Amino acid sequence: MRTDRRNFMKATLGAAAAAAAPYGFVKSINQAWGAQSWIKKGEPIKVGLLFSLTGGLAVPEEDSTLVMQYAIDEINKSGGIAGQPIEPVIVDAKSDFNVYSEKTKELILRNRVVAIFGCYTSASRKAILPTVMAQNHLLYYPTCYEGAECTQNTICTGPLANQHSKDLIPFMVQQFGKKVFFVGSNYVWPKESNKNAKVWLQQAGGELLGEEYIPLGSSEFGPVLNKIREAKPNFIFSTVVGASDIAFHKQFKQEGFKVDSMPIASLTTGEIETRAMGNEYGAGHFLSAPYFQGLDNPTNHKFVESFLKSKYGKNGVTHYNMEETYLSAYVFKYGLEKAIAKVGVEEVTPRAIRDNTGGIKVEDAVSPEGLIWIDDQNFNTWLKPKIGQCQADGSFKIVKSSAEHVAPDPYSIYPDLGKCTADGLKAADGKVRKGVI
Repeated sequence: MRTDRRNFMKATLGAAAAAAAPYGFVKSINQAWGAQSWIKKGEPIKVGLLFSLTGGLAVPEEDSTLVMQYAIDEINKSGGIAGQPIEPVIVDAKSDFNVYSEKTKELILRNRVVAIFGCYTSASRKAILPTVMAQNHLLYYPTCYEGAECTQNTICTGPLANQHSKDLIPFMVQQFGKKVFFVGSNYVWPKESNKNAKVWLQQAGGELLGEEYIPLGSSEFGPVLNKIREAKPNFIFSTVVGASDIAFHKQFKQEGFKVDSMPIASLTTGEIETRAMGNEYGAGHFLSAPYFQGLDNPTNHKFVESFLKSKYGKNGVTHYNMEETYLSAYVFKYGLEKAIAKVGVEEVTPRAIRDNTGGIKVEDAVSPEGLIWIDDQNFNTWLKPKIGQCQADGSFKIVKSSAEHVAPDPYSIYPDLGKCTADGLKAADGKVRKGVI
């Protein structure tokens, strides 16, 4: 009987070990007992690319996937990271927030990627963050967002509202007049961005005539344009995204609106959207972004030429979202190199990369938009905001550029809520709340 029991226990433990084998078991003072190393010495470093290649968000997000592959190839050709190549695990999120969430779990638990690069909308980011935070993992969010968020698991290489609409709104008021109409896609980023824009508009002495939101992915703007026609604003402030953005600009022109008397000022309509809609529909409108394809510096000239000649440059342009995604690859590289130097390859965790990323710089020689760096408290990016006007050929002429880097401020219009620090959201009473989303 004892022999049978002993054999049963051995068989049970063996089966359990076999079931767990794909995830590996190691002992480590830096990782929980039983956890597999995220990176194994001599093996590829796996990262997840979680963008939409199909659906309404594919217009900007396909290019994010392409430019990440380009950056990974570039890094690998120069020796990889600590002599090990990066291996992308590419996922099509299909412009579906449920797919973003499901695939995040797969990337972390099944594919064992050490970091995820992904999302273009705040709705998709918020769909995956609970999983990222529960696993103490790491998301590189490479585009603009509204702020009012303080997690310890996100690194953002795009602009916040105080680096975006804070310049654009007063510029448009000064150039075209005080009356404005807001149009946005119906989800968290446009609505929260417009809360910021209202503050800047009030400070500029402007007047909000109307505010409309259309379903994400919708292409019907007739009713909204009728309201705009009645209101007669001096300009339109747009936070419409993806395929909807293209439809909005096309219908604006088709309905007889004139760009010289009522331009659209956007936070999203760059070179890729203009190319997709046709240059004639983008010409004359405005965009606020830290990067434009036409930036005149040696690094950008090299980036544009090399990328467009590569197998990844099939869409024919570069734009702000691509460049911010490209920067995130180098922020990852430099942060991982620091983490490896401190703890060794097999002791690196996603959180260790994040903790070694504060203060990381991407210098002029690498960054197409020029020097940027990661804030050591809120892990967003110091950058120089710019405003461009779309030209007849689809390029953008820079009409305003910040002379100095602007600090990212996630709570710029909510100072009473506290300050985002490396440990969490710190309130006036000194209490710190972690993982605020």
